[in-house]
Amino acid sequence: MRFDDRRRALRAVLAITALALAVRLVGLGTRIFHWDEGRVGYWILRYHESGQFAYRPIVHGPFLFVVNDWVFSVPVLGATDFSARLIVALVGGLLPLSAWLLRDRLRDVEVVALAVVLAVNPLLVYYSRFMRNDVLVGAFAFVSLAFLIRALDRGDARLVYPAAAAMGLAFTTKENAVVYVLCYLGAGALLVDHRLFRAARSDRSVVRLVLDDWRTAVVDRLTRWGGSVPHGIGLGAAHTLGAVAVFLVVVTFFYAPRPELWAALSTPSRLPGVVETATVGSWKSFYSLWVAGSHQNHDYLPFLYDYLETLLFGAPFVLLFALVGFVADGYGEDGYRDIVAFAAYWGAVSVLGYPVATDIRAPWAAVHAVIPLAVPAAVGVAAATTRVREALDRSAADDADGSDGPLAGWTRPAILAALVLSGAAVGVVGANATYANSASDDEAGEVIQWAQPENDLKDTLELVRGVARVTEGTDVLFVGTHSPGNPSDVRFYVANESTLRQPRPGGPSWHTRLPLPWYLERYGASVTSTAPDAALPADPPPVVIAAGWDEDRVARQVSGYERHRHDFRLWSDEIVVFVDQSALERARERDEV
Repeated sequence: MRFDDRRRALRAVLAITALALAVRLVGLGTRIFHWDEGRVGYWILRYHESGQFAYRPIVHGPFLFVVNDWVFSVPVLGATDFSARLIVALVGGLLPLSAWLLRDRLRDVEVVALAVVLAVNPLLVYYSRFMRNDVLVGAFAFVSLAFLIRALDRGDARLVYPAAAAMGLAFTTKENAVVYVLCYLGAGALLVDHRLFRAARSDRSVVRLVLDDWRTAVVDRLTRWGGSVPHGIGLGAAHTLGAVAVFLVVVTFFYAPRPELWAALSTPSRLPGVVETATVGSWKSFYSLWVAGSHQNHDYLPFLYDYLETLLFGAPFVLLFALVGFVADGYGEDGYRDIVAFAAYWGAVSVLGYPVATDIRAPWAAVHAVIPLAVPAAVGVAAATTRVREALDRSAADDADGSDGPLAGWTRPAILAALVLSGAAVGVVGANATYANSASDDEAGEVIQWAQPENDLKDTLELVRGVARVTEGTDVLFVGTHSPGNPSDVRFYVANESTLRQPRPGGPSWHTRLPLPWYLERYGASVTSTAPDAALPADPPPVVIAAGWDEDRVARQVSGYERHRHDFRLWSDEIVVFVDQSALERARERDEV
């Protein structure tokens, strides 16, 4: 298919975006929550119930809190696994549309290829179906850059406003939006170096060439904006200030504490204090934890190894064609195009830099390299597609005159090998990113973070939900325990359950329950726990949850309970859910399960 007709390219991008949305939305709620989803989801529920919110950098930006609070208020949605992930899925599914903003910098076939890469990459698909901020910050930052490029290409200063709004949204999702800005500045500096290097090889003065080019470009932009250079300068300054204002409004609205924000809107004298808390106060909190704190105090090479392993396993297609595209573009008539070189440098810096910036080894961090590398990968896909198409056209012409044609030689095996290798890579990744059974795959850890329970636990939690609806008093008992061989590692036990109503919760041991608190809070279940090694109460609640190594000890202390054993993490971590049979029968009689 040829994409010379711009309208055909647009239709293709729209169709690809529709496919991307479908892939992300179908079955969105089938996978049980991950540990991290459960942690953030629980505190979103608390905000939804109380209306009280203050920025806590350990759970990243406020975007999901604010937006999911609105989503949970929609009667047909409520608070579910599906609705909690909905916004991330929509943003990830719409990301391929951003390729259209780069149509003045990329050829039509490259625009379509970029939409395809953003739509189908397994890492982008999987983490678009995950209630986390990485796809959000990457998508918003990419869209912001695309709008800014479009504003420069078209001389339309009005486009800086959606660019500023998108960057503002990026800063409301996750703190590494700062890293995106630094990457943009670094990649831009390398582009300047390109210009200087090319100028140094020319016959003209380096300084004169660069200054002439930049002066011409700036004068052209200013004249297009304002009709004259002075008017253009004034108009450009006004638009810049307006864009900064839009950015600050977005950031302030999301970071402002609640309900103080609503009080300030009705009492304007309180507004300066709220704005200061949302901006200066949030920056100080971020800096003290993520910059001055100890989260990045780790060895670099093990994190780099894991990062590269994830990319090789989850994005081999992107890596291969990004290299092809970067090389192919460099050998073009005019050398590297700015957008291709910029994205390639941005992606390369992300690969080298994120192992420093991240605090845990997590596959989702690779998303931040895949998004920029999608641009040179699209160029590589387009170049390969063009070569294959030309070869097929020549082959058809040679077949018509009776010759063997180029596909009879090395071209045909090369095309076949490329298809086989690409198919194998996609097949392996697809098998390991199975959405609903991700924790059951032996090699899933290359794409899936380890704190993912097996999906069968979700069926057992439905039994818990039904039992909680037909019982009075305490519904769920967590059996406190020590991790084998580590007496200081207390699990499940919280001395005072009422501390869980406000941050911070009852110590690290509460986090070992995740993602169960997300479900139990939605069910309205009353929860308690026992101290490690303590005996269970004489009349235990209808649901008792214990670590796998405590199964036999708990079984000796309860009778008339069904046992449901599940993988609680990706490797060697199990829990057992004991459910009272009589309570379960009552729930079934009332059609609660």
